[in-house]
Amino acid sequence: MSSTVERLALRKLVSPPKWLPGCIAYETIMGSMAYGVSSDSSDMDVYGFCVPPKDDVFPHLRGEIPGFGRQLQRFEQFQQHHVEDKDALAGKGREYDLTIFSLVKFFQLAMENNPNIVDSLFTPRECVLFCNPIGERVRERRQIFLHKGAWHKFKGYAYSQVHKMEIKTPQEGSKRAQTIEEFGFDLKFGYHVVRLLDEIEQILTLGDLDLQRDRERLKAIRRGEWSLEQVKEFFVTKEKELESAYTSSKLPHSPDEAAIKTLLLECLEVQYGSLESAITLPGQERALLAQIKALCERAGV
Repeated sequence: MSSTVERLALRKLVSPPKWLPGCIAYETIMGSMAYGVSSDSSDMDVYGFCVPPKDDVFPHLRGEIPGFGRQLQRFEQFQQHHVEDKDALAGKGREYDLTIFSLVKFFQLAMENNPNIVDSLFTPRECVLFCNPIGERVRERRQIFLHKGAWHKFKGYAYSQVHKMEIKTPQEGSKRAQTIEEFGFDLKFGYHVVRLLDEIEQILTLGDLDLQRDRERLKAIRRGEWSLEQVKEFFVTKEKELESAYTSSKLPHSPDEAAIKTLLLECLEVQYGSLESAITLPGQERALLAQIKALCERAGV
């Protein structure tokens, strides 16, 4: 099975770095389909991550000295929007928005509890378009990234949606402009406010995340069954409740960077083999990775 990026690249519909299509580890559908509020698959917002070449992750292997001379730009992400695949959906066509991160960048954002990145790891299984053994390993361990700092990140995103809900000026004559004229506010931003607060409530209280738990309420908001005042009142009330949930949450206050780094190194070893030539590891980490490597070899991974 090939990745979405690889299929599109073969047909010259996208222009990623030459090495990237063969190095995709994970792709998943995001947006309204992942949240269970839309069944329309003609537009797909796809997030994922890849494992760049070894000397991109460890630039000293190509002779670079940090802070000295010419520093080659390291790969962080590939984005291409409005990619039209006219052959998809039995001739109906499909449009992709693609965002593929470097594994290292993805781990950093996940460790910071960036809401979009966290969501991409908790999408329903049917939304996962491509997932190799590295992608599976990260999804299986996804709770390792969660910590109480998520509250500040998700609250900040929710604040921004409240702001956009009230002042965003859409293109005249657009569907969004018609929605605002009919309902008095942008329903899309309104449902994102409620969605983000429901997600962070799950994270703080359950240490887990079901993106579709609140889909019926989100659908109601998208249908215009909530007023602007209801959304704003929900935000104020829920914010107070979540401050209490933050205080009582059993999640760690900050990320377990050592554990997340070990997972990152495991993934890099699956891709590259031994990291001995690339990085000097403390004895305990080296022993752990040696055990993991032996187990992978036995399992044929």
